[in-house]
Amino acid sequence: MMAAMCRFTLYLGPVIRLASLVVEPAHSIIDQSVHSKSQEDPLNGDGFGIAWYAADLSPEPALFRSVTPAWNNHNLLELARVVQSPVILAHVRAATKHGGQSEANCHPFRSGRYAFMHNGDIGEFPRVRRALLESLGDTAFDGIQGSTDSEHLFALVVDELPRASGHGADKMANALQKAITRIEGLLKRLGVKEQSYLNVAMSDGESAVACRYTTEADYDGESLYVHTGRIYVCHHGQCKMLAPDRGRGCVLVSSEPLSDDPGWDTIARNSMVLVDKDGTVRTRAFAT
Repeated sequence: MMAAMCRFTLYLGPVIRLASLVVEPAHSIIDQSVHSKSQEDPLNGDGFGIAWYAADLSPEPALFRSVTPAWNNHNLLELARVVQSPVILAHVRAATKHGGQSEANCHPFRSGRYAFMHNGDIGEFPRVRRALLESLGDTAFDGIQGSTDSEHLFALVVDELPRASGHGADKMANALQKAITRIEGLLKRLGVKEQSYLNVAMSDGESAVACRYTTEADYDGESLYVHTGRIYVCHHGQCKMLAPDRGRGCVLVSSEPLSDDPGWDTIARNSMVLVDKDGTVRTRAFAT
């Protein structure tokens, strides 16, 4: 079993400030960049990124990414204080051998209206990369700007989206399933023995999907939690979900719980959480 890499948080619900995820919770994404509780190494200081949606201005998410540590970026604190959105993705990065420190390698990644972030590792990615790239259509291939296995995984999802059935969360979930199936096929064909860890969160600005996935047989995968309720509030440094477990209206998906309030549920191994436009949450096991 490998050490975990990166931490992320996704929010979908009534409009909140970025600070409600990034700064104010007791175990905010900035706190997780310094004091991760579920990793052998508690630091995630190799950059960060935020994606948020402002649908009245553009269907495409805005991105703010930097190679600086999240805990030491004053611009992030200033943006988080005043920017608000109903859909937010936040990520802090621990660089791996599959990608150096550059802004292009910081999550989330964007393609059109889709935003995507990943925690984990594609087993022996350098052996897989050429075959993966050769399998991509022009749009997905041309969208790759960095060198991480994470962005290449996103390229596979982008490649599958036009062929995926359904709409919203179902379309993204079906594309993600196909992308991971393609990864596993490449690993098998190339004789890769190293395990893969593929925790993902993505959104189209209205709905979202997240997964906890690993190829390792005797391991549940990197940590991932979901929290649902009526509304998520932060007041004087205290953040909590009102009417937790209500099941619709407001959803948080996070590598680690943001606070000690009740209602955080562990996402099962090799399963997906689908968040519909109205905030309804569904779970689905990966097809085998």
